[in-house]
Amino acid sequence: MPEFRMPSLGADMEVGTLTEWLVRPGDQVRKGDIVAVVETDKSTVEVECFDTGTVGELLVEPGTRVPVGTTLATITEAGPALAPERAAAPRVVPPAAAPEPVTGPARPSAERRPRRAPRGAPAPQTGKRAPTARPKVSSPLIRHLAHQRGVELETIRGTGPAGEITREDVERATPARVKASPLARRLAAELGVDLATVTGSGYGVVVRAEDVRTAAEAARQAVRESRPTEAVPPDRTASMRQAIARAMSRSNREIPHYYLADTVDLTRALEWTRQRNRKVPVKDRLIPSALLLKAAALALREVPSLNGFWIDDAFVPAGGVHLGVAISLGGGGLIAPALHDADDLPLPELMSNLRDLVARARAGRLRGSELTDATITVTNLGDQGVESVHGVIYSPQVALVGFGAILERPWAIDGAIAVRPVVSATLAADHRATDGYTGGRYLQAVARLLQRPEELS
Repeated sequence: MPEFRMPSLGADMEVGTLTEWLVRPGDQVRKGDIVAVVETDKSTVEVECFDTGTVGELLVEPGTRVPVGTTLATITEAGPALAPERAAAPRVVPPAAAPEPVTGPARPSAERRPRRAPRGAPAPQTGKRAPTARPKVSSPLIRHLAHQRGVELETIRGTGPAGEITREDVERATPARVKASPLARRLAAELGVDLATVTGSGYGVVVRAEDVRTAAEAARQAVRESRPTEAVPPDRTASMRQAIARAMSRSNREIPHYYLADTVDLTRALEWTRQRNRKVPVKDRLIPSALLLKAAALALREVPSLNGFWIDDAFVPAGGVHLGVAISLGGGGLIAPALHDADDLPLPELMSNLRDLVARARAGRLRGSELTDATITVTNLGDQGVESVHGVIYSPQVALVGFGAILERPWAIDGAIAVRPVVSATLAADHRATDGYTGGRYLQAVARLLQRPEELS
């Protein structure tokens, strides 16, 4: 039977926290569907399913911190979905390593009996027939649901076979209250969103965390990148810095780095960008970073030996050019999700995808594949005024490209000195996979492409 396990969302990830289930037992899922939200030391990530079938059991409760590889749920073979009322109740099994305890009240037992009215008390005046015996329910899950909703089963007339109480009966009897996941309620409190104004997209119109985020965006009426970056909580920042430090220490210890640098004249690239931007709406205008990323991606077609991974003492070429774009999360946090197929994207689409990636990274809405698919990393610290970047390769990748600030510098042209806008392009590469000659060819390709900006579009 296929199993859904805690994924590895980076070479340095050892544990993760399941924060929210987006499916329930009996739901049919396809490969690539988002089924859960996982929090790592660096980010909150929406995780895809790797199999097609029907969700069997949810084995880990939200809020549990478990090691990579721990089974989170079972997936049965593709086929008719289990009836929701008959689906097995989620159960929790301990992972291989002891998880951190989940704070908050303990989960109520699915077999716990509902509170009964005092003997001799009059039957509720609800228009429903007062039961004369213990109510019939279609599964233990229904008792659990009734307990969570604060519904007295004795007051409900079942509509199922032989008068059994079904999920629908409990939901109809639930007092008027917005149905929302625990993570959605927490986010609503943090973002100042009134749950009563949010339309849920989950099963049974339950409000999910994604619905809250969407409502918050609509209320602000602004793109995320125009807002100040929210600071990462101090405890999260500390764990993120520790995770980054572990990964970088490992890279420095295991990878024999070599470094190269080149200074590129951007006169033609910037002039071409200005001319283009005058002809398009503001929302479609390009920034120089888009040209730098596209040049970095296209140059890998000419020098593919820098685009891939060092695995089991051998270079494994990547199947596509997926740029890992370094993004600051505020408070010292840093993450490098993948900009997929960057070499094939037209510049306007690359720019749009970059904006979206930055927004979702800072909102904690990245997908698992975006944290694991990067084939080379590009870091651009030009907006910080840094002239050049000499980075550390993120294992198992074999190269990292850096761009500094665009600065005006004296430049020799046909024996005369002129002032030109230039950028420092650097390369950190793994000497096990390539050498300085190969790295030099790559930087030359980047420089040549930036001299022909029309070829980047």
